[in-house]
Amino acid sequence: MTETVVSTSAARSGTAAPAPAPTGEKAAPGRLRALDGLRLVAALMVAAYHYGGRGGYVTDAWGSSPKHQFPTLHTLFSYGCLGVQVFFVISGFVICMSGWGRTPTSFLASRVSRLMPAYWVAVVLVTAVFALPAVAYQAVSPSDALVNLTMLQQPLGADRVLGVCWTLWVELRFYALFALFVVLPGANRRRVLLFCGGWLLASVLARAAHEPLLDLVLMPEYAPFFIGGTGLYLVHRDRRDAHAWAVTAVSFLIGQHYAVDELWNVSDPDAFAHRTTFGIVLVVALGFAAVAAIALGWLNRVNWRWLTVAGALTYPFYLVHEHLGWVVIHALHRGLGLASAETFALTVASMLLLAWLLHRGVEKPLTPRLRAALSGRR
Repeated sequence: MTETVVSTSAARSGTAAPAPAPTGEKAAPGRLRALDGLRLVAALMVAAYHYGGRGGYVTDAWGSSPKHQFPTLHTLFSYGCLGVQVFFVISGFVICMSGWGRTPTSFLASRVSRLMPAYWVAVVLVTAVFALPAVAYQAVSPSDALVNLTMLQQPLGADRVLGVCWTLWVELRFYALFALFVVLPGANRRRVLLFCGGWLLASVLARAAHEPLLDLVLMPEYAPFFIGGTGLYLVHRDRRDAHAWAVTAVSFLIGQHYAVDELWNVSDPDAFAHRTTFGIVLVVALGFAAVAAIALGWLNRVNWRWLTVAGALTYPFYLVHEHLGWVVIHALHRGLGLASAETFALTVASMLLLAWLLHRGVEKPLTPRLRAALSGRR
């Protein structure tokens, strides 16, 4: 959810000379704008979940449970949480693509400069808004807010400013593993396959061992999605790569199991909405299928320029939409008396507008400067 979708040709360049194209590898199509669009779709899925697919603080914003606000759609919205798993598949694809041919320093500079500027501003912005007397939601302590600027609040046990930041902690651990086992020794097909197979096997063993430290490092419930996306990048390089297809298939089979195990809640009579096993598996399958279609070039015609903007808005939108969305929902629905559907649409639109402002005013000027500083360029 934090990646910039780069062109295939740029990803295969960098400090190391690109490897000869494997047999069956197609020509680089340039920027994968369909991947930009898919990222925004996944972000909107998560927003639908946060606004209408769950209870909690958003109930205070609406004045009643979203079940009553969206009596028909609330169950559909409850599947939006699977947008996170779709993000992780995309992340596996993009991180492998962008890390191919990079030095560790360049990879680190790319990731930090992509993640941090918008994140810092989002943390400050949400903390400031929640500190306003007119806002009913409790702000975190000043100390915890400062810890949040490191993005390490979860392992340190501090309160989170942004509810969605738990996924960033998952992403950071994926970046660390990929940097250590692929980028540091130098990316190539064999090394990526060994990384994927080794991580997948180790994550399964970690789950069987019930060892918290192994779970922390190997992330069994999320590893298959990153690994599946990485396998699909190898498919993108060579669609006839049987090993890459095998990695992807096994990752899907294990990933859907974890998703069902975590999110299937039919047995819970107090659940906000009851997701079905079929529905969960279907959403996960569609996520894998969408990235596979992009990897195979089937969506190369989906090349509209506005998708680049959509992809650029995804990360800042993801950061700010939940907590600030509560404030907007409260103001529009309870303050101005707008209908639920109008409030939902206007809240999403306002968060997209804020995301555009963050992209233009924060990311565009600061990301290249931070990348250059971390890369040692003057």
